[in-house]
Amino acid sequence: MPGNKYNSNSATPTSRIERLLRVRELRKSSRASQSSDSIDGNIRTELSEHDLRLRDGDVSGVSYVEQYLEGALAALNDGWERIDGKPIRQRLLVVANRLPVSAVRRGEETWSLEISAGGLVSALLGVKEFEARWIGWAGVNVPDEAGQKALTKALAEKRCIPVFLDEETVHQYYNGYCNNILWPLFHYLGLPQEDRLATTRSFQSQFAAYKKANKMFADVVNKHYEEGDVVWCHDYHLMFLPKCLKDHNRNMKVGWFLHTPFPSSEIHRTLPSRTDLLRAVLHADLVGFHTYDYARHFVSACTRILGLEGTPEGVEDQGRLTRVAAFPIGIDSERFIRALEVPQVQEHIKELKERFAGKKVMLGVDRLDMIKGIPQKILAFEKFLEENSYWCDKVVLLQIAVPTRTDVPEYQKLTSQVHEIVGRINGKFGTLIGVPIHHLDRSLDFHALCAVYAVTDVALVTSLRDGMNLVSYEFVACQDSKKGVLILSEASTANSLILKVVCDDLAIEK
Repeated sequence: MPGNKYNSNSATPTSRIERLLRVRELRKSSRASQSSDSIDGNIRTELSEHDLRLRDGDVSGVSYVEQYLEGALAALNDGWERIDGKPIRQRLLVVANRLPVSAVRRGEETWSLEISAGGLVSALLGVKEFEARWIGWAGVNVPDEAGQKALTKALAEKRCIPVFLDEETVHQYYNGYCNNILWPLFHYLGLPQEDRLATTRSFQSQFAAYKKANKMFADVVNKHYEEGDVVWCHDYHLMFLPKCLKDHNRNMKVGWFLHTPFPSSEIHRTLPSRTDLLRAVLHADLVGFHTYDYARHFVSACTRILGLEGTPEGVEDQGRLTRVAAFPIGIDSERFIRALEVPQVQEHIKELKERFAGKKVMLGVDRLDMIKGIPQKILAFEKFLEENSYWCDKVVLLQIAVPTRTDVPEYQKLTSQVHEIVGRINGKFGTLIGVPIHHLDRSLDFHALCAVYAVTDVALVTSLRDGMNLVSYEFVACQDSKKGVLILSEASTANSLILKVVCDDLAIEK
């Protein structure tokens, strides 16, 4: 980083971050002397083979994120300082639609905060190297200035910065364009029928609200941005944000990551605002997806819809390259492993083993969503019982269905459908002392969930279309002694790309 110098009194770098920073300094020194042979042989031995490849310009998928986040990694300050002698203060600004906390108002200037559940929250719990700030909507309408000030102060203690959206904007932007237009399209469900055949007024107003909300997020980011910060934008809610940020400061380091599938170009072509959204995302320096297929679909859409050039590194537009790559999300496996030793979890495990003694436990943990395949999973379980009567009183299915979008009619209909199927199957195969399906319309706390994972014999991940489902990772991490079976649907097989690495790390034989 310009203006930085390596502290010659610091110890030999031992961490991954330190080695990357040392590589960069060596590369600069090499260029200055016009000879790579000037690199000290003793220092060369400190670097791993992969580090040396980074120095020599390797641009594999992993190196993208290493190079891109290098500035944020320097926040560890291991021996680095500015010319004026002050420590470096680089930060990672995580920008997502929702903050990782849920806010409940207790009084005019009093708020209570609770950590929220979700894939992004679970994944970032394992990120400890950065000085991070989280920017997002608090999930509540706060029209008064006193309430906004009080909530901002309360969130600051958790390193969170709120974006205040009014009810109409939330309705048009979040419930409208995000969840009524983009979410179905990205999951191959198509656009709502009324938007294809009737007036476009509703679509236009929702799209206008979407751009307005993205601008409001950008205003908050720009207010809190400090030179050298890395801004990490998340998901389909904020596809316009990279453009808003770059229009304000073209030197800002901006990345955008999608947590859902990205559809093929032929599906994306049906979206009226397809061109605007693609060009807005391409303002980012780095665009990330869970899988190679989703990254390939994005590049293909830019090529076929925008007429731009796709390269192995990303998308090029008049000499400007936006890097595109796959970065599968993960979890902090050590957090789950440590939880298994907690007395509270051990007590839960003991109770569950006694409750289901003599039975095989099958488990499903999903949001109650159309693309999670919950009805299909339960119907498949019914077919299994019909064809294998021997197992009728020897197996139980635990289905945890976390409610979501409870005010949307389609989700209310799905809830009723699932309840009807569960009731029918339990009435058909149940007895006075037990039923084959235990269905919960709520989430479990972390310790209870770890206990359930630990006693499960078979975990079922049956998504019809999904991004990167973390349930499989969590299940494997908690299978310390059980070594159960993990069954993935075809749409969930993206998990298998990394499961072997997780299993090896945990010394679990598959």
